This record gives sequence, C-alpha cells and structure tokens, in this order.
Amino acid sequence: MLNYRQLHYFWVVAKTGSIVRACEQLNLTPQTISGQISLLEQTFGVELFRRVGRRLELTEAGRQTLPYAEQMFQLGGELEAMLRARPDEQQILFRVGVADVVPKSIVYRLIAPTMELAETIRITCREDKFERLLADLAIQRLDLVISDSPMPTHLDIKGYSQKLGECGISFFATPALAERYGEDFPHSLHGAPLLIPGAETVVRSRLLRWFAELQIQPRIIGEFDDSALMQAFGQSGSGVFIAPSVIAEEVKRQYSVQLLGQTDAVSESFYAISVDRKVKHPAIVAITEGARRELFTV
Repeated sequence: MLNYRQLHYFWVVAKTGSIVRACEQLNLTPQTISGQISLLEQTFGVELFRRVGRRLELTEAGRQTLPYAEQMFQLGGELEAMLRARPDEQQILFRVGVADVVPKSIVYRLIAPTMELAETIRITCREDKFERLLADLAIQRLDLVISDSPMPTHLDIKGYSQKLGECGISFFATPALAERYGEDFPHSLHGAPLLIPGAETVVRSRLLRWFAELQIQPRIIGEFDDSALMQAFGQSGSGVFIAPSVIAEEVKRQYSVQLLGQTDAVSESFYAISVDRKVKHPAIVAITEGARRELFTV
C-alpha cells in the first residue's frame, strides 16, 4: 500500500531540489527524509532519484511519479482549505478542462458568466489534449470539458455533450498583406500565404474542403494546434489566418490586423461535455445558458 507520508517527502525533495532544502521546509533531519524515501523505493522496487555530483536528479520513474504526487497534494490542500472555511466562506470548486484547439478568447467568454454567480466559485482551468481531458472527466478529476467536437462515439467513457453554439470563420491579415490580398475575397486567397489550424481541429478539414469546392489553392506556410500561436504568427505578417467570427472585433483590436472577409460556409462548433446528462453544477448551467443566450446563434 502506498505510504502517503513517504510520498510527501519525495514530493518536497523533488520540488525543492535537495534534501537539505526539504529538511528546512519540513523541519526534519536528512536521515529521516532519505530513509523514508528509500523505504518508498524499496516498497515498489524502483529508484526515484539518482545522485549527479552533489545534486539529486529524478529518474524516469521519479519523473512519472511527480505529476501524480503534485495532483494528490494539490487536491489535499484544496480539501483542507474547504474543511477549514466557515460555512459562509466555502467555495464551490469548478474544475474545467479545455481542449488546446479551442481559442482562448472563446474559452474566456464561455467561462466568464461563472464569475457573476451568487455562489462563490473557485475555478481550476486546465488545457490539454482532448483525449487526456476526457480520461480525467471519466474519473471525475474534471467537472466539464470544453471542446470543438462532441464526445467521440467510439470511446468507452460515460459522458454527455451539449452543443454550446456555432459560428462562421473570419480571415485576418496585417495591413500590408490585406492591401495585397484583400480584393475579391475569397478568390484573392488563391496563392496567398495562409496559416491554418492543426490536424486535430475540426475546422481544418472543413476549411480545406471549402477551398477545394471554390478551386482556391492558398500557399499553406504553417499549421498550429494552438490558436494563440497562430494569431501571433499572423500578427507578425507571416500569413493570413482565421478565427471564429464571434471574436472578429476582438482579434482586430488585439493583433492590429484587418478583416479580409467572412464566411458561414465553414463553421466552428463548441461543446460542453460532462458526466451527467442532467446538469446540476451552477457553473456548468451558467456556461451553457450564457453561450446560448449571448455568445452564439445555435
């Protein structure tokens, strides 16, 4: 059985970088800490640290163990804070996972209504790959996953998808590129340098299909899973880029770019995925109602 005290000593040493600093934080002797970590290693037959000169470095087993320890003691700290709080100070924890392909501005607008609730909400927001987020949702490490696609039918994971809304896409460029490629949209994009979303995004295939139907062949010079990084390249003048039309004005202001054109023939959809068909968490209710009422036309 896992000894949590031994794991805690491992975690502190890994975070501080040495047994000496861990001793100062834990107010224990080096013999106590090193002895307990040795017992943990013996229990599972692994080596968690190796000594390199005067320093300790994590082994591969140690690197794999650290994220689990991080999460366990973070949750423990949140539990302690919740139990110690007076009834009128207690917060409702809301753990939301965001697929890394969803634009950050969309995420903020979706989550913003939770900040206006009468209940005190504490948000933990984590960005990751869609599949890993669904795995954490399945074991209730997350309350909600926000993505550009619904729950895949082939996964053996309990989850229910609610469509938050959809919108068309807009094309943006720096003033210099806009002057060159801004006329006769969208045919002006033929041969234009283009930055597109990565292969994991749903909108990418829709965009390429639309180009093929119109017999437009842009010059693709970059593919990005992270929309913010794509927009940063677009701001530098590397190429034309896209974003959901609902944030078009924001993109223009933030990146000092011009709007080349918009189309509803290519749309982006966004979903809220939870483990319960009937949503009860007040933050999830606020997100779904806010999206449908104010952000999107469903």
